[in-house]
Amino acid sequence: MNFGCGNIDIAHGNKILFLLIFMFNTVLAQQTVAGRIVDDSGENLSSVIIINMSTDQKASSDFMGMFSIQAAPNDELRFVKADFRRVSVRVPAGGFNAQLLVTLIPVPTDVGEVKIVKKPTGDLETDSRLAAKADKGEIVEQAIGLPQPVGKMREKPAEVKKVLIPILLGSLDVQGAYDLISGKARRQKRQYRYDDLQEHILWVRNRVDNEYFTNAGIPEERISEFIQYSFEVKPQVRTYVKAKNLSGVLLRMEETMPVYLERLKQHKKQE
Repeated sequence: MNFGCGNIDIAHGNKILFLLIFMFNTVLAQQTVAGRIVDDSGENLSSVIIINMSTDQKASSDFMGMFSIQAAPNDELRFVKADFRRVSVRVPAGGFNAQLLVTLIPVPTDVGEVKIVKKPTGDLETDSRLAAKADKGEIVEQAIGLPQPVGKMREKPAEVKKVLIPILLGSLDVQGAYDLISGKARRQKRQYRYDDLQEHILWVRNRVDNEYFTNAGIPEERISEFIQYSFEVKPQVRTYVKAKNLSGVLLRMEETMPVYLERLKQHKKQE
């Protein structure tokens, strides 16, 4: 009689039973939390994002401000809406016995006096405030407070040094050597440069209103072309884009405007 195998089977069975009991208790612990969301004046708020930070489950409020979401005791529920301060509520051990009433407070905004200028004023604070557009995606991401991805998820091109040095040491990176010989690595680098350029141009376009450029004399259809031109003649412009410094971007782009406009004028004469 093999008692060892019998003990192993019993132990394995106990683990499965424990896992089933744990899962059963977890399911039982889940409850539906429901309620209503209003602003500070008591008006119903629709399209509020409700996030269970423990399970990443999401829901949204309807036109009456009503919502419901599954949650367990001690789960954190986060309520997020653009232009409002986020609110977090912890589900108590005993659950909510009544509907939850959540109040969101608007984020104060100072619009100030809007002036239309023919060209950048030279005052970076004024120019960046007049030119900047609200990035709703960033506002929601910041309000939710979720960590942002670091770097880009893309294949790294093979490099000559990293392929040749191992060969000298007696080993061969077959895939790396193939990528270099076939030209795949060169094509990847070229594509990545193009992708990064378009991403940086789009970063500026998303944050600077078209009027900022057209009032300076740049046609709307040539705005992206001008931004790329600025990157080429003033590499610092792109450096500021990478640093997400809008004031620095506007300052350096302003320096390139006169030359670009003159070139544009000469081009029109030749047509």
